[in-house]
Amino acid sequence: MKKLYLIMLLVLGFVAFAQTEQEEFNRMVEAEMKSAAAIQNFQVNPNTQNYDITYHELRFSVDPAVYFISGQVTTTFTALEDMNSITFDLTDVLTVSSVTLGGVPLTFTQNVSEELVINLPTTIINGTSATITINYSGAPDTDEAAFTATTHSGTPVIYTLSEPFGARDWWPCKQDLNDKVDSIDVYITAPDTYVSVTNGLEQSVVDNGNGTKTTHFHHGHPIPAYLVAIAVTNYQIYTQTAGIGTTFPIVNYIYPENYTTAQTQLAETLPIMNVFETLFEPYPFLNEKYGHAQFGWGGGMEHTTVSFMGSFGRNLIAHELAHQWFGDKITCGTWKDIWLNEGFAEYLSGLIVENLDGVTNFVSWKASKISNITSQVDGAVYLTDTEATNVSRIFSGRLSYNKGAMVLHMLRWKMGDALFFQALQNYLADANLAYAYAITPQLQSHLEAVYGSSLTEFFNDWIYNQGYPSYTITAQNWGAGQAKITVNQSQSTASVTYFEMPLEIRLLGAGGEIQDVVVDNTYNGQEFVVAVPFVVSDVEFDPNYHIISRNNTATLGTDSFTIDESITLYPNPVQDVLTIKMPNSMLLQNVTIYNDLGQKVLESEQSEIDLTALADGMYAVKLQTSEGEIHKKLIKK
Repeated sequence: MKKLYLIMLLVLGFVAFAQTEQEEFNRMVEAEMKSAAAIQNFQVNPNTQNYDITYHELRFSVDPAVYFISGQVTTTFTALEDMNSITFDLTDVLTVSSVTLGGVPLTFTQNVSEELVINLPTTIINGTSATITINYSGAPDTDEAAFTATTHSGTPVIYTLSEPFGARDWWPCKQDLNDKVDSIDVYITAPDTYVSVTNGLEQSVVDNGNGTKTTHFHHGHPIPAYLVAIAVTNYQIYTQTAGIGTTFPIVNYIYPENYTTAQTQLAETLPIMNVFETLFEPYPFLNEKYGHAQFGWGGGMEHTTVSFMGSFGRNLIAHELAHQWFGDKITCGTWKDIWLNEGFAEYLSGLIVENLDGVTNFVSWKASKISNITSQVDGAVYLTDTEATNVSRIFSGRLSYNKGAMVLHMLRWKMGDALFFQALQNYLADANLAYAYAITPQLQSHLEAVYGSSLTEFFNDWIYNQGYPSYTITAQNWGAGQAKITVNQSQSTASVTYFEMPLEIRLLGAGGEIQDVVVDNTYNGQEFVVAVPFVVSDVEFDPNYHIISRNNTATLGTDSFTIDESITLYPNPVQDVLTIKMPNSMLLQNVTIYNDLGQKVLESEQSEIDLTALADGMYAVKLQTSEGEIHKKLIKK
């Protein structure tokens, strides 16, 4: 009855998740991919690789009631090679009116490749810097959804959504994932009836005396172009204070019609922030702010220091806040590595379930993720070059978000909590990655440095290759106080030969006894003899949903127990140390090993024997026990 009750709880938990969280999850994924509709036509621009941007001053003039933007972008850059021209990413839908360097007008062209090519008056030598000012204006292309003018309850609103390649649709920038701007100042001029928001900390609001005002924000941390965002409407501001050690403001920009309800929902932000700061490190931008700005998509987008939000459910708040560490402080270095953003953010939303709702709810959360991941038999976390040009694949909820999240949980399960969280703290603190870019091998290096062993097998199976395992588990009572567990596995695709993982097996007794054991499964047909202080009457596989798997079976074996079968030699084949496992009720008296010629080559009374000195080949093992003489075959390799 207890087992049935637990199953019912998990099912009900899954149904509740599906009804209350899944729709919000789908909207979040849609919002984070929305501006990427034309990604299929975008490749890394080789013409923007010869300089490093160190500073932007961004001046935007907008009116939420008018679909139009006027901008002045002043960019300081350092040449990475001798340069006679400089190229920015910019749609040809917008019109550049002038470009200057030191007040001197420069010639330029806009081409159909969505580039602004500027001719420099003299060669800028490798290692030297210059500052260029670009003036432009126009109505951005509506197809890209990077710049939106709409209404909420009849009031005009303008907001931007640039991930991954939408920034070029509303300002001249460098979009590739290879250059973060060291700092930015953003000035937004808009009608004085509205409130403007962008990245960083508000510095001033100036009344221009003509019915407009200019709001100035400064962001002093490196930021990629796709995380720069603006929004303007009749926001009401609601400010909270967060931080376990150093406190900082959470500034929320809310539509007036949602203000009261949003305040109640936003209370969740504070305990979420506390969990993340406790598990990882202080909020990365605490010298500025965190905040939320309401916008028109149903999900959210993690713009640095201010997430744009379509709603304020706890899972969405947690996911977008998590990005401030994983995605904003450390950004995926290529779109093939998008799981370093999305998989992390989604797993951290699961950690909120674990820490605030308890283990049972976290088990239900993992079960729902696994169900979605295994709804199709294929799919890898890491993208191929071709997949990285497909927006739907980059922002795959099943693979980049859910499988990425569960792979992180499996790393935690394999490494243990202390080592896993220490490795992630080290990753976030790495001076070469912090406020910069990272790729998957760099994360692996940090995990291995703490774990002390290679994780190449794990990353090959679970990150780079496809599919999932299905397990057949058989447990058998194996003498007094013991059970033998046999593990067999099949794979959903041929890309992985065998998924090697520690497995949790639950053994149950007729009197309600429960014992969870963990076995390190590395090959098919592997047998484990484990101590269990009761007669096993039932068996369950992975009761806490640590492993991505599907179509598993766990049964209690009914074969008759024999003395010969109760003794196991492992590993077999063996390379160095042989272990002899036998029932607790049996005593080992002597071990004699013979080669294939019948010659005695080794004798011992120990249950662990070093066979390093033996030549490779087949051997016979004679075991003298308190229950009689047993003979086994052994392969040395």
